[in-house]
Amino acid sequence: MSLTPMEVRIQNVEEHIAAACRRSGRSRSDVQAIAVTKYVSLETTRLAMQLGLLHIGENRWQDVQPKWEALGASGVWHFIGHLQTNKVKDVIGKFEYIHSLDRLSLATELERQAAKRGIDRVQCLIQLNVSGEETKYGMAPDRLLEFAEQLREMPRLHVAGLMTMAPYEMEAEHTRPVFRALREWRDKLNASGILKEAAPHLSMGMSNDFEVAIEEGATMVRLGTVLVGKEITEEE
Repeated sequence: MSLTPMEVRIQNVEEHIAAACRRSGRSRSDVQAIAVTKYVSLETTRLAMQLGLLHIGENRWQDVQPKWEALGASGVWHFIGHLQTNKVKDVIGKFEYIHSLDRLSLATELERQAAKRGIDRVQCLIQLNVSGEETKYGMAPDRLLEFAEQLREMPRLHVAGLMTMAPYEMEAEHTRPVFRALREWRDKLNASGILKEAAPHLSMGMSNDFEVAIEEGATMVRLGTVLVGKEITEEE
């Protein structure tokens, strides 16, 4: 029996992830593919989960709400988009990981809402704007250690790692310095002793550059079109 288009994509991505792990001397189990479903329907998201893509990434609560209400208990949900402070109340407790912690006001609201709901542990990744692009969210890397010190006063927030978005490059190799820098900042953070527990994760790499990201240490790669396809235009 022939494979469906999504099964072909999953198989192809798996082969590329495994190859990148071999090239960099890493275990395949070190890397988690997150299926970014913001441009596909509820039914396509359901199909992806039935095919084993249980880590789901979404950018906006208003878009993901019907999906989460239908499928939330079936997977591990990652909030990967810019999080407005007034949306924290909607997101907290539903997403296993918040990938976009990038400012003190957001951290304060996450801590406040967690306390209000009796949530003991909110796993966050600090988003750094490594490339320095004005169009990218994330804090300047040289603010990382100071920010981590501030987070020590918020016992419910757990720093699980760092996240970045690299510039889109026609040649994926050109993104390598960005990914390497994020890994180096993660290592500096862990070496600083600021965190109670070492932060293992690096969320970096998307459909066009995930192999390079894996070679540089990514533990989470955020894959949309290359994995689940695209049905909905960004304007919609």
